[in-house]
Amino acid sequence: MTLIHRYLLTTFAKITALSLASFVGIYLLVDFFEKVDDFLEHEAAIHLYVSYFAWKVPLIVSQVLPLTILMGVFLTVGGFTKSNELTAMRAGGIGLARIVTPFLLAAIVLTGINFVLNEFLVPVGVQRSNHIMRSEVRGKTQMLAKRKDLWFREANSLYHVKLALPESQQLRGISIYQVDDQLRLLSRIEAHSASYQQDHWQANKVVIRQFDPQTRQLTTEQKQAKHPLTLSKTPDDFGTVSGKNEELNFSQLRKISAQMQQEGLDATRYRVDMYSRLSTPFACIIMAFLAIPFALQKSRNVNLSLGISISVLIGISFFIVQSTLIALGYSTVLPPLLAAWSANIIFFLVSIFLLLSTRD
Repeated sequence: MTLIHRYLLTTFAKITALSLASFVGIYLLVDFFEKVDDFLEHEAAIHLYVSYFAWKVPLIVSQVLPLTILMGVFLTVGGFTKSNELTAMRAGGIGLARIVTPFLLAAIVLTGINFVLNEFLVPVGVQRSNHIMRSEVRGKTQMLAKRKDLWFREANSLYHVKLALPESQQLRGISIYQVDDQLRLLSRIEAHSASYQQDHWQANKVVIRQFDPQTRQLTTEQKQAKHPLTLSKTPDDFGTVSGKNEELNFSQLRKISAQMQQEGLDATRYRVDMYSRLSTPFACIIMAFLAIPFALQKSRNVNLSLGISISVLIGISFFIVQSTLIALGYSTVLPPLLAAWSANIIFFLVSIFLLLSTRD
C-alpha cells in the first residue's frame, strides 16, 4: 500500500466512522423518544432501557452502513477535489482509477461485515430487543423464538409444531401429547394444520388416539375433518404478525421457504426476505460507486452541509426504490429474486453511467 493510498483510506475511515456514529446516535435518539412512553408507563428499570437499545445497535448499524459509506466516499473525494488535492494527485500521474480503488476495496470489506451482521448479530439483537419490550417491559407472554420444529408445554399437554406461519395465522404439522399428573400418556392428537379463527385454533385433518394410562395400549382411534384446539397462544405468540422476518437470517429463511414450497404453501414473502439478506449488504458497494461521480461533479460547488444533504437524499432515494420493489415482490408483481436485487442493479447502472460520463 502506497503512502497516497494510506492517506486516502485514513481520511475515508475518519469521515465514515464519524458519519456512522452520527447516524446511529440520531437513530437511537428518535427510537428513544418513540419508545420512552412504554418504558415510563410500565415503570421499567433503567437496565432495560440500556439493554433494549444496546441490542438494537446491530440492526441500526446494518441499516445505516450503506448511507454511511455513501457519505464517507462523497465527502472524502469531494474534499480532495475542493482543496485541489485530487488535481495534484492526477497531475502527478495517479489516475482516477487508482485513486478510487481503495474506497471500493474498503466498501467490499464493509459489505462482508454487513453480511455477517445480518446473518448472525442482527437476528439475535432483534429477538432480544423484542423480548425485552414485549415480555420484560410490557409483561406480555413471551414469543416463541423459533418458527420451525417447535416444542412447548401448556398445562398437561405437550405440543410439537413442525412449522408456524404467524403471517397467515396457521400452524403446520401439529402433534399434541396429553398426559396425567404422573406424566402417563392419555391421548395423542395429530393434525395436518390449524388456523386461527374467531379467537381460537381450528385443526384440520385430525387423528385422535386414546391410550390406557396403565397398560399404555391404544384403546380408540378416530379421524375428524375439524377439531378445536385448547391452545391459549395466538399467532402473535409465534412471531410478529406484521410479516417482518428481521428475527430470521438467510439460512433460516431458506429452510422455511423450502419447507413451505414442499407443502404447497405460498412462500413468496419468505423468499423475498431471503434474497434481501444477500442483496442488502451489496448496497454498500453500490453506494461507494454512486458517490464517486457525484463527488467529482458536484463537490466544487457545494459546502459541507449541502454535501451531507445530497448524500442523504441519494441514500433516501435508494431506500425508497428498494422498499417499493420489495413490496412489489411481496405482492407477487415481481419475482422474489428480481424484487430483492432490482434496486442494486438500477443504482449500479446509474453509477456506471455517471462514472463513464465523468472526464478523466
